Amino acid sequence: MTLTEQAPSGTAPAPLRDGDLTSLLMIRHFEWKLLDLFAEGKLNGTTHTCLGQEYIPVSLNPLLSAGDFLFSNHRGHGHYLARFADPAGLLAEITGREGAVCGGVGGSQHIFRDTYLSTGIQGESLPVAAGAALHFKRAGLPHVAVVYIGDGTWGEGSVYEALNIARLWELPLLVVVENNGISQTTPGSVNMAGTIAGRARAFDVDHHRVTSNDVRHIRAELAPLIDRVRHQHMPLVVEFDTVRLGPHSKGDDTRPAREIEAARARDWYGALRAEDPERFDRLDQEQRQLIAGVAADVLARPLVAGETA
Repeated sequence: MTLTEQAPSGTAPAPLRDGDLTSLLMIRHFEWKLLDLFAEGKLNGTTHTCLGQEYIPVSLNPLLSAGDFLFSNHRGHGHYLARFADPAGLLAEITGREGAVCGGVGGSQHIFRDTYLSTGIQGESLPVAAGAALHFKRAGLPHVAVVYIGDGTWGEGSVYEALNIARLWELPLLVVVENNGISQTTPGSVNMAGTIAGRARAFDVDHHRVTSNDVRHIRAELAPLIDRVRHQHMPLVVEFDTVRLGPHSKGDDTRPAREIEAARARDWYGALRAEDPERFDRLDQEQRQLIAGVAADVLARPLVAGETA
């Protein structure tokens, strides 16, 4: 199969739609609020924010249908919010409050809603997603099974079993790799031989690498590729060269300051503000207030049975 890779177009893009910018900012402020709540001792356990990676699910969302099944992972807040725009339900789930998506028993990592399922177990989702893709194909449904994984998940054998079956049986499976270059605290350069592209190629599966964090460019790149997955039933690995702005979870960021600063320099937040500061600041403030209000409302709700504050 063809190995595909494209650089962002040099053509000046049209302004980002308010809806897309709003979605990006909602996710950013949701993650910032979670960190604040942890600092205040109002959340139990830990969390894995997607700071820096919000543009990935926002870019993909309009390219996917309501019938497509999304399989998320431990860093899935952005995946959920881009699909459902439901910060209250997610925060209630994380805090075990009334109104939670899964009755407050799934927490941050294990959420099921409609055609969305997340798990904190690395590599677990890919074989399940292949099964969903097989169902779509057998039933004649024009749907795609979409599975988000990280670069560290390529250390799991289940990834390769699923890719083999997906290619052999020609399944409509889209593997979205959020490659932020570090697996918890281990740089990718010391834990992966070869490349993700090479590993996909070993199974004759198409691979496309996205280097831009511009929602408009990404959609233009991926629209025809996802259409091929959907209608020609050919699996595809899309690898996003992205950054993780925060720690793996809480207080476990072992990267040197220069690497963290380099990641921040690639953040979409400042770049989009520079395009139109007035509009950006207006929407940013709206989302900041929205999430603050959501947090105040959710934390005032009663705990669901079995939860403790």
